[in-house]
Amino acid sequence: MAMPSFEPGRMGLLLIDTVNEVFSEKGKLYPTFKDEFDRIGTFENLKRLLTGARQHKLPVFFAPMSYTEHDYTTWKHLSGIHREMFDNREFAAGSWNADFHPELSPIDGEVVITPHKNIDVLANTDLGVQLRQHNVEYIAIAGMIGTHCVESTARSCMEHGYHVTTFTDATAALGGRAAYDVMVERYPTISHATLSVDEYLSAVGAALKN
Repeated sequence: MAMPSFEPGRMGLLLIDTVNEVFSEKGKLYPTFKDEFDRIGTFENLKRLLTGARQHKLPVFFAPMSYTEHDYTTWKHLSGIHREMFDNREFAAGSWNADFHPELSPIDGEVVITPHKNIDVLANTDLGVQLRQHNVEYIAIAGMIGTHCVESTARSCMEHGYHVTTFTDATAALGGRAAYDVMVERYPTISHATLSVDEYLSAVGAALKN
């Protein structure tokens, strides 16, 4: 895929589920992804991506996931991923687990999207409103899980007419290396650019110089 041309003043970064449940060693999901995080460099790449976006003064949107006890006990139709999360009481609202990881947290001026409960962030939150209010058309999507929330949100944003960038090294797949390889092959079919963090920040820098 050719390097994209972004439009200055229309770019933004969305980070999905950069919370303790996933990225802290005591998080319930951390052991599931640790080996892939280490192999890909996911955590350090996300930190570098966030730092770079801030240096370029891009609007940054954080999309957390959380569930209440009422959610856990009353939902009628559970997908497989929801059943697993609900059985393990993952992303419990108000808990440390659902808090942002301290190194992947919003600062003043950055937008926290209402917590998403399904997989597609755009379909279930105020993300669309926030993107429009901040004049974002070129949205880069990173975070977790690459094969679920990231991919579903990327598909949805693409279907709604946004220019979507996905990442090879700022996420990880559920299912390890084999699932990751298939995911990275699939990303270019549902997004307009699939880049490494370095490639993305270089493209953003080039756009801002024009």
